Amino acid sequence: MTPTVRSRLKASVALAAICAQLAVYAGPASAFCGFYVAKADAKMFNKSSKVVLARDGQRTAITMASDYEGEPNEFALVVPVPTFIEKNQISVVEPKMVDHLDAYTAPRLVEYFDPDPCESPKVAAVPSPASAIMAFDATVMRRKEYRGVTVEAQYDVAEYDISILSAEESDGLINWLNDNGYKIPAGAEPVVGSYIKQKMRFFVAKVNVQRMQQLGRAYLRPLQVRYETAKFMLPLRLGTVNANGPQDLIVFALSKRGRVEATNYRTVKVPSDFDVPLFVKDDFANFYRAAFDRAVTREKMRAVFVEYAWDMGWCDPCAADPMSIGEMVDLGAGWITTHPLGDASNSPYVTRLHVRYDATSFPEDLNFVETSDRGNFQGRYIMHHPAPVRTSCAAGDAYRAALPARFRQEAKILADATGWSQKDIEARMSANGQSVSGSK
Repeated sequence: MTPTVRSRLKASVALAAICAQLAVYAGPASAFCGFYVAKADAKMFNKSSKVVLARDGQRTAITMASDYEGEPNEFALVVPVPTFIEKNQISVVEPKMVDHLDAYTAPRLVEYFDPDPCESPKVAAVPSPASAIMAFDATVMRRKEYRGVTVEAQYDVAEYDISILSAEESDGLINWLNDNGYKIPAGAEPVVGSYIKQKMRFFVAKVNVQRMQQLGRAYLRPLQVRYETAKFMLPLRLGTVNANGPQDLIVFALSKRGRVEATNYRTVKVPSDFDVPLFVKDDFANFYRAAFDRAVTREKMRAVFVEYAWDMGWCDPCAADPMSIGEMVDLGAGWITTHPLGDASNSPYVTRLHVRYDATSFPEDLNFVETSDRGNFQGRYIMHHPAPVRTSCAAGDAYRAALPARFRQEAKILADATGWSQKDIEARMSANGQSVSGSK
């Protein structure tokens, strides 16, 4: 028998950006050599959610990746959707696909090694772009009056029990959700009411533990919902009703056309393409968190940040193995299946958007637009290792004499980007062989 589903509102909502998850950096980056040594994926941020949003005309696929940790029978979610959803429009995908996309698009640290100024320069080979196209328990429903609530459909989908609801009044819907194990926090009624006024339906899901065990699943897979709508948006207000502080949302937007940006909030690129001291290699997580915090503060937490924007047909360099056609199709980019393999012009364009939000800073849901901009951008940060000058020459003497000023500039830029003390930064640099008062 399926265990009784108990709900509690989780302070760190796993899918807060697009649903109520209820549980009991400056110009475009040019092509470059060097290699990637660290990345800033979604796991770096607490209370973060990942959503893959694929858009083809009015066809939309939303994949919601849960970072939920806890008993499966305590998992539940509520997602406002703009249209009725049939069973064949719902599926699950493997978490590793979303994790792969996260790693592929994450802001990254690259490193270079200065050539010995006393040696003759060597012509380096320039790498060419690599192609990347390569059942809801019926007994739970009690015979009770829920004003204006209609259970339009109930489906069994993998390890989930799904219900599609419509409603005419928010109090009736909230009563239904609470009575069926979806604990809706106080203060949700105005938000729910606004979705009802927009004639939106509600996609609600729970884990069927018995079926999960029968399927041999040890973890929850991301849920994907596909539908057609003129509205290109993500509802995030339900997730702010009882949230414990600001939350982070990572949106991976896959488009046939080009870069995706918000229409009702300022869209800006994360500060990027600047040199950082060598010690950042061993402290990249703290560096990027501080840099993103600083950018959010400067925008008064009212901006949507672009962390990556690139044609998925190639990458330079690739922070992770290129996504396969199968993975991209499974994540909603179904349009590439009708084109010849290797035709990069039909590959998806991915925009990685990072939002930190709360109910005050983001009072509206996110509305998006596809642009025709297919320019390349990535949040990347660069380490330049000084050359070990072993011989004496005029160029080498000048190189060594210029290093302290270069190091001071790196410290100044880092302090401005992170808010860290420049004095402390210079001390850490000196301990790592980058003296700002004399070359070593």
